[in-house]
Amino acid sequence: MAELGTTLNGQHQSAQNQHHHVDTQGPHGTGQGQHTGAQGQHGAGHGQQHGTGTGQHAPGHRPAAAGRLPSVLIATRHGESTANVEFQLAEAAGALSVPISCRDADIPLSLHGRQQAQALGHWWAALPSADRPRSVWCSPYVRTAETARIALAQAAGLGAVPVTLAVRYDERLRDRELGVLEMLPKAAIEAKHPEEAARRRKMGELYYRPPGGESWADVALRVRSLLRDLCEEEAGRPVLLVAHDCTVLMLRYALDRLTEEQLTALGPVHNCSTSLWRAQDGRLRPDGWNGVGHLAFGED
Repeated sequence: MAELGTTLNGQHQSAQNQHHHVDTQGPHGTGQGQHTGAQGQHGAGHGQQHGTGTGQHAPGHRPAAAGRLPSVLIATRHGESTANVEFQLAEAAGALSVPISCRDADIPLSLHGRQQAQALGHWWAALPSADRPRSVWCSPYVRTAETARIALAQAAGLGAVPVTLAVRYDERLRDRELGVLEMLPKAAIEAKHPEEAARRRKMGELYYRPPGGESWADVALRVRSLLRDLCEEEAGRPVLLVAHDCTVLMLRYALDRLTEEQLTALGPVHNCSTSLWRAQDGRLRPDGWNGVGHLAFGED
């Protein structure tokens, strides 16, 4: 189905995308998006609506110490995985299952996903020197680890970063856990767990927690925890995060201080897209969201 990519000035752009319930609602969708500027309602001045006007900060946000921010923070979602492909086929057919027997954590990239990761590395190498990540934080899942490894090898092969650059794996960047809904297409959720499907619609994705799983808000809590450590340890350095759809969404939710309405209006985070924030005036401010123009390199 056609999805909407969201620009940072609140305008919507069309983007062709096939995804299933675990994408903006979990891990396995894909899509194409647009790279945009950072001016507008989600930009520099937007966070004021969550403040009090008396120097207080929005809930969950603590002012960083002077200079204790990465100079640039870039977030990407892993390349297309084999599960992305299987779920696209299942959703199109209305199937009740997908032929996946491994853990979600063990799902690898597809061939196309590996090409996307190479394109990401090429984009990385072409960045201005001051913006080029010298540190990588990555989800420990196989598809994210493969994305980081391939992108790093490409960038290092072009002489842009040291080949010995270490990748730091942090479980707080893992994908949303879906509990009893794990690996179930939409049709299967409706057929096997109709009460959960109804509760999900009522609660909304931000607050709906499937049995044994996480809500978006749960993921946001661990993303905020990671940001505190990252800002302290990577102050003044450009950093790359390699994560998942929901994790990157929650990163934007936290950094840009979005409302629930603004968050749920966003389209999916596309495979190997790039989203960027820059340190300015004591916080990380957006300078691009969900860009995929660089992925044409992987299609040559």
